[in-house]
Amino acid sequence: MDDLSPPVLAEPVSAAVASPHGRHAAIEAGRTIPVAAGVHWVRLPLPFAPGHINCWVLDDGDGWTIVDTGYECDDAMRVWDDLFTGDFAARPVRRVVCTHMHPDHAGLAGWLTRRWNCPLWMSVQEYLMCRALLTDVAQEPPQDGVEFYQAAGMGERAVSIYRKRFGPYRTGFSALPASYRRIRAGENLPIGPSDWRVVMTSGHSPEHACLWNEALDLFISGDQVLPRYWSNVTVLPIEPDADPLADWVESLHRIRRTVPDSVTVLPSHGEPFTGLHARVGALVGGHERNLLALLGALSVPKRAADVLDTLFAWPIRGETSLGMAVGESLAHLAWLVRRGFATRLADAERVDWYRATPAGAALTSIPWEN
Repeated sequence: MDDLSPPVLAEPVSAAVASPHGRHAAIEAGRTIPVAAGVHWVRLPLPFAPGHINCWVLDDGDGWTIVDTGYECDDAMRVWDDLFTGDFAARPVRRVVCTHMHPDHAGLAGWLTRRWNCPLWMSVQEYLMCRALLTDVAQEPPQDGVEFYQAAGMGERAVSIYRKRFGPYRTGFSALPASYRRIRAGENLPIGPSDWRVVMTSGHSPEHACLWNEALDLFISGDQVLPRYWSNVTVLPIEPDADPLADWVESLHRIRRTVPDSVTVLPSHGEPFTGLHARVGALVGGHERNLLALLGALSVPKRAADVLDTLFAWPIRGETSLGMAVGESLAHLAWLVRRGFATRLADAERVDWYRATPAGAALTSIPWEN
């Protein structure tokens, strides 16, 4: 795995999902795959694992709506250039919708909206957090951020981890538009002949927007539900006391209550699939296994840096991946501490040590709040 590869949690999740369009390792530049009437699948290259992102181009009457944009790199822009002179040449892009702020999803938002003189549609927390992070990484690492990774047990590597963890935002983004159109939970977005309802989630990012088309029985899941990959759920220095794992699991429960199992899921990575509810159950179950394994490891005090081998499938390489892995470890530890299943104590060097409580050590299942 290279320095930008996301860490992979232990015990990879599997579920009885089916891929109606088969497994496509790549889509040839300038080509698309129709997944339903007026819905086109575009796969763009990424310079890091998993090597691709899926974007969706929707028929919007006299134009197109693009959902997610890809990472700012020459190969991705070349694919869009080919499409604008090929399959999508007859009509202009009317708007760009970003499910969330990460650079593989919003990195080309500025480039596309300026090219077509069209608006960016995004949730408010995603847009504002994106602007904050882009400003943050342009400066020297703030002391709060360095101390965040030092408290996790990263010692002298903390400064390097901070630089590398947020470096992709600098290199993966075209200049973000100075204005946007806010999308809200439960809102119906009229795109072409039918509506797409916004199903808002959080945990992977602050206000991640999924889109459900009841008429077409389609669900654009972004990074919230993926067929073969884990979504990174991480604590960041900008909000060190966050509880993102609780937010993410609650969002999965909400999806299962709201969106029917009959939908075809259009994920950001991997292939379109059916079996949404089984996949949601597998994702929640996988985190339950990891929390129980973590509690077992915390029979003696450990730092966040000490539990990586418990949570992740193979050794983490490179500061970017290490920063993501530490953030995910902190998310699991925060979940346990907030519910009284573990304690956190800082030593004289202000490094945090975690240990299972008697209540945590006695757990045989995780009491998720539905």
